[in-house]
Amino acid sequence: MNTTLLWFVILYLVGTMGIGVYAGTRIKNTTDFAVAGRSLPLAMVITTTFATWFGAETVMGIPAKFAEGGLNAVIEDPFGASMCLVLVGAFFATKLYKMKLLTIGDFYRARFGEGVEIFCSIAIILSYLGWVAAQITALGLVFSVLSGGEIEPWVGMVLGTSLVLVYVLIGGMLAVAWTDFIQMIVLVVGLSVIAVMASEQAGGADKVFALAEAKDWFKILPEPTSTGWIAFIAAAITMMFGSIPQQDVFQRVMSAKDSKTASRGAVIGGFSYLAFAFVPMFIVAASMIIMPAESQALLANDPQKVLPTLILTHMPLVAQIFFFGALVSAIKSTSSATLLAPSTSFVENILKNIKPGMSDKQVLLALRITIFVFTALVLAYAIAMEGTPIYDLVSSAYQVPLVAAFIPLTMGLYWSRATTQGAVLSIALGIGVWGAFLLHAPWGEAFPGQLAGLIAAFVGMVMGSLTPQFITDHRHRKHHQA
Repeated sequence: MNTTLLWFVILYLVGTMGIGVYAGTRIKNTTDFAVAGRSLPLAMVITTTFATWFGAETVMGIPAKFAEGGLNAVIEDPFGASMCLVLVGAFFATKLYKMKLLTIGDFYRARFGEGVEIFCSIAIILSYLGWVAAQITALGLVFSVLSGGEIEPWVGMVLGTSLVLVYVLIGGMLAVAWTDFIQMIVLVVGLSVIAVMASEQAGGADKVFALAEAKDWFKILPEPTSTGWIAFIAAAITMMFGSIPQQDVFQRVMSAKDSKTASRGAVIGGFSYLAFAFVPMFIVAASMIIMPAESQALLANDPQKVLPTLILTHMPLVAQIFFFGALVSAIKSTSSATLLAPSTSFVENILKNIKPGMSDKQVLLALRITIFVFTALVLAYAIAMEGTPIYDLVSSAYQVPLVAAFIPLTMGLYWSRATTQGAVLSIALGIGVWGAFLLHAPWGEAFPGQLAGLIAAFVGMVMGSLTPQFITDHRHRKHHQA
């Protein structure tokens, strides 16, 4: 057991928890808790949007996929994920910021009514199970690796999640933003130092790039067949479009001090994430030169352990501290916001419809109770799903909002003729077709279910909006004309 390193990780977790708790002393109302009082400067919006995606899968999941299939295997993340933030900044942030909404679900209510609000919010909330579970799984892996297996992964999951939960419960989005700012500095510095050390041990960066070239890892485009291109497009849009209507992305962008900061912060954060996601991939490629036999064995059996094994067996203690500080920073920054986001959506867009007239103090209490309950549920889910690859937990999470929530959001913002009936039909066809492809294996093998669902959702919106209206709700028209 590496006792020094293990205690460093625990102290780091406790230290950032303290910062989050201090941030909690500045929480006065629901707006402070949910969107940091819409007060964040550009630097903090960049770091917190960057932190949206830089989680466990970026440090361990993406490099493992890259080593197995090159850039083509990671088209969904980081390429699709980073472009999601760029698209949000370019086309969604300014319009949504000016509406002064607390959640993304508020848009669906204002534009299409409570029914669409509730259905889209449920789809968004469900998508967080896999995403948060991936971060909790990684926390368990960290404690297990550092203790030499003496701490069971599920015990590590419970311990790490409890420490994150405390500062999210107390400080909300303000605590998330403050800790993200510090954690992203630790992450960037830590992984950069590791990359330099790994490059030196591998004999230089040119040797690492030569190995990647020899293994054809730089190939990004699919096989030149219709099947290959369809699968490529489906993978790219799953997180690129499916993450746009996500509450954690919305929450971080809407925490900006003004609409210009919201837009610029998301675009810069997206490009920053894409650029820096290559650093863990570079380190794993270097490991193939530094420890070829061990790397090959781990890639065959447990590819997520390639990076931790390289650090623990071939790097000095200072490098180990930098790496696990960076890894824990990545996990904490993502898991904190993804615990807050679905809880906020539930209270604002579901509970308040069930129990209208709640005071601000009651809403704040309900938010904290919901965060606690959701954390317990997702912790149980993560323990039950132990052994599932982190990358797979994340990538599968975004198909539901892709087919259910993306089309109503986009066309609701940009197509004046979109109606409540169109939104309802879009959701029904999107989920229905996606579910059919998921359940009927031959269809799913012939054509990606998420792409079929997205096309069906678009058709449903157009047909439902242009045909005679049987579902009417005029509030969305009033809002659109305002």
